[in-house]
Amino acid sequence: MASFLKARNAADSPPVDSIPGAALLWLIGSFALLLLPQWNRLPWWLIAACVVLAGWRWLAQTGRVRLPGRWLRTGIMLVLTGVYVGTVQGRFTVDTAASFFVLAVGLKWLETRSARDFYVLFFILVYLSAVNFLFQQDIFWALLAFGAIGCLLIGLQILNAPDLPDSMKSGWKRLGLLLVKTLPVVVLLFLFFPRMAPLWSVPLVSGEARSGISDSMRPGDISNLAQSSARAFRATFGGPAPAYRDRYWRGLILDHLDGETWRQRDAEPFQRPGRVAVDGGIGPLASNQYDVLMEPTDQRWAFSLEHSIAVSDNVFDAGEDLFRFRRPADSAVRYRLAAEPGRVQASQELSPAMRQRNLQLPEGSNPRARALASELADAYSPIGVVNELMTRFREQEYFYTLRPPAMPRDGIDALLFDEKRGFCAHYAGAATFVFRAAGIPARVVIGYQGGDAGAGDEYLIVRQYDAHAWVEVWLDDRGWLRVDPTAAIAPSRIEFGLREAMAEEGSFLENNLTSPQRYADFAMLQWASLQLDRINYHWQRWVVGYQGQSQMDLMSRLPGGIGLRELGYITAGLVGFALLVAGLVSAFAMRRGTRQDGFRRVVSSWYRLCEQVGVPVRSGETPGVLADRMAQARPAIADTVRIFARTVNSHYYGSPPAKQADQDAQRLKRLLKTMKRQLRRDQQPVSRTSQHD
Repeated sequence: MASFLKARNAADSPPVDSIPGAALLWLIGSFALLLLPQWNRLPWWLIAACVVLAGWRWLAQTGRVRLPGRWLRTGIMLVLTGVYVGTVQGRFTVDTAASFFVLAVGLKWLETRSARDFYVLFFILVYLSAVNFLFQQDIFWALLAFGAIGCLLIGLQILNAPDLPDSMKSGWKRLGLLLVKTLPVVVLLFLFFPRMAPLWSVPLVSGEARSGISDSMRPGDISNLAQSSARAFRATFGGPAPAYRDRYWRGLILDHLDGETWRQRDAEPFQRPGRVAVDGGIGPLASNQYDVLMEPTDQRWAFSLEHSIAVSDNVFDAGEDLFRFRRPADSAVRYRLAAEPGRVQASQELSPAMRQRNLQLPEGSNPRARALASELADAYSPIGVVNELMTRFREQEYFYTLRPPAMPRDGIDALLFDEKRGFCAHYAGAATFVFRAAGIPARVVIGYQGGDAGAGDEYLIVRQYDAHAWVEVWLDDRGWLRVDPTAAIAPSRIEFGLREAMAEEGSFLENNLTSPQRYADFAMLQWASLQLDRINYHWQRWVVGYQGQSQMDLMSRLPGGIGLRELGYITAGLVGFALLVAGLVSAFAMRRGTRQDGFRRVVSSWYRLCEQVGVPVRSGETPGVLADRMAQARPAIADTVRIFARTVNSHYYGSPPAKQADQDAQRLKRLLKTMKRQLRRDQQPVSRTSQHD
């Protein structure tokens, strides 16, 4: 009878290495969370493929479909790999490698059948959470990654104890206790573990479209960018921030007109990629210094106020009041500059080649603008031409608008004489054309103008809608001089920002319904938005940006002048101390377990007795449930086995002292002997009756 019951139970139970449905669901949920940070980077077909493959695995778990066989899996893999190869088109970067890794994770779902496969996928997803930090480093995404890791750990606990009551609640409680125990060690290692720059430099993202200015400008480009409220950068000042009208953040100079498009005549010179350096701000800010925390652009240009010099070594002066990184800004980067308004320009003469370069115009375009320029040049000096054109913009009915009309072929003529409606790029390009046609060297400068105060006025937030274009003209006695047509046409844009300038037209962020900046009248919404930005700002500055130079600056403030060698000693000491504490705790637990070995041996003997009488022990079953089943199978020992189970529960869940544990073990031994005697008595009458018959 006992062997029959064992066989029946084995047939009804799932295989030992099968994956419980709840554990698989937590695994799939974690995968979904880890895909969220990459939704705007991965191609749509790859995200759809991952959803289909994970959904296929779940439907197979519920018995609605079957997992594919070897040949079908191979076919699916070849098709998706072929699509991937066709998508990347020979590019190999960290970005494309990470995309292929996501594809491999998606394909893994089709062969996840056993507990061993669960463990493999578990560690792969942990690695995927680390890969996500290459592309998303905001605190929100970090919390999302930690939540995904928590889901993985819950699934792992369910895998190993699927029948445990309240497994989810106890699992999260166990994770919380583990976090409390390990958090101090993690914080100390974060602070003191030596942060050395890597010896390599690989571009993380290649060719990914990001919001921001580019190295060319067509008339409508910046007006399109003005519909985005994404952050461009934040700036922190050691002294008072400059007035709003003086916040011109230079980025690029465009000096070649190709049809209607302004470009750089010379491409950015090649620079050997440098090491990753995202922590350029060191020590307290001087009164004339400012830190810029810039969002990723995948470009090498930095943004700066006029007449600045580099303070941190992760940017360098590229000439003409421009600054460049030594590698593309493929992650958030912080750098430090110092403003020196009285600094004399290096050269007060314009070479013939540069003069010719900044007088270039296409042949035969915009004849009315050329005629205007000739008329002004005949009547005024160069500075008079500049002032007269600005007066024309100021006094005539020119309008600053985010809804510019489509311009015909000679767009500058149409803007200046017919439409008289445009955005900063339109007016900057038109003014530069007129100045050049009048024989005055001129060029377009693009960057940002403005910046609003963050929470607590700690820093300025410059957003994409602050993108701006203006003009610089060369005057022989003054050098390069900034001339901004927008300041003449819409002075409120320069004094207060784009929102005020567009208040009457109502076009500010009209295509961006979800942006908090669109709803300036809701004070609570603005306050919450700024507070969230402040949290993320400090996260990026002190956590993400805590690297070599920032660490050494912090260590230098501690007593003793801690250097790199001392950091190594401190780290080794912390690791050794943590290992010592863990060893002592483990030794104490082993000693306590040794004292309880007698108790465990008695419980194991009870389990064997249950098996002998045909009541198999099920995984995760509580002593009380097992005792009820044994009492039902052998009523003669019902009272004794229930007392036995209550004693076991009391011992495990009551945390008794060592002396009480020994007494419980002795009591269990007596109860076990009593059960065995009762079982023998229960069998004796049956034997005598059989002999009598």
